[in-house]
Amino acid sequence: MITNKPITKLTCIVLALLCMGCKQRNIVKHNGEKDLISFKPVFGISYTEIARRSDNGLSFNNSGYQLEPQWKMQFVSNDSARIYSPTKKQFINFPLTRGYDSIFNTARTWLKVKTMTKDSMIVEMLKADGYSIDTRGAKVFMVFYADNYINDVLHGNLNKYQSPSRKDSLYIKSLTDIANKDYNKAFAARQPVELSSSSNRIKIKKLHSEPTMLNNFSPTDYMRPEFDITIDKAYSNFYYSFSIFVDPMGRMFYGKPLRVFFEETQRVSNTHLSKAVMETYLKFYLDVKPGSTLGIAHTSEIAVNVTGKSGL
Repeated sequence: MITNKPITKLTCIVLALLCMGCKQRNIVKHNGEKDLISFKPVFGISYTEIARRSDNGLSFNNSGYQLEPQWKMQFVSNDSARIYSPTKKQFINFPLTRGYDSIFNTARTWLKVKTMTKDSMIVEMLKADGYSIDTRGAKVFMVFYADNYINDVLHGNLNKYQSPSRKDSLYIKSLTDIANKDYNKAFAARQPVELSSSSNRIKIKKLHSEPTMLNNFSPTDYMRPEFDITIDKAYSNFYYSFSIFVDPMGRMFYGKPLRVFFEETQRVSNTHLSKAVMETYLKFYLDVKPGSTLGIAHTSEIAVNVTGKSGL
């Protein structure tokens, strides 16, 4: 039986690149396990990632993590690549390790070339666990255009390719409907919750991850927003770390303590006292802007570390 299925934006992009590959020979070749992949034909060509999608065509998963087209890459040699860091706003040289069957590693990431020409390439991300690599792929595809092609053919217009699709919007809407009915089903907001204080007694500091080799210089703080909150002239000296669910109206609901307990009585006491801190100080003195994704406000979770100083 033949069925008609909607063609996703990723499918269109992949088909377009494959057609380009037919017209312009795929110049990165390999012979199974006989030869190492060679990037010599594309040395010095700058490629910009224009789309990153899972095999279902979505750029979001059910936790709110977004697959963003962030990479700019240039193969300098068969053992070196230059990759642009959007955080540092500069290209960084990384060692490149070649493998068989079009597999290579750079910037602590294992990748597999699906097709590559002087105008474009499609690369699949691979899963790795220690020294083991799953060559079946993570079913996440990175689509690149050469900068010359972007400038000469697309005239620098990448918005329609790099923006989330309508399918992404419908998916986020479906997650939102679930999370707003049950905050335990909350997911990360791409524009995370913002906290500000209405009292000079309370100071707020949002924590940020440092860009490092471990996170490919692209930290994802939005997945777990964390705040240090200091309360002056509190009823006593205390320190509590716990999570909070914030709904689309900015209302706060207690999550759970974020520490390890050796006895159940400790957990019960800590939960009771930290919830009281939220119900009194935080609800009264914090202004809360809810998190949103693709312009849709929804329930999401944050972590707070609250320090009370009695001043005595």
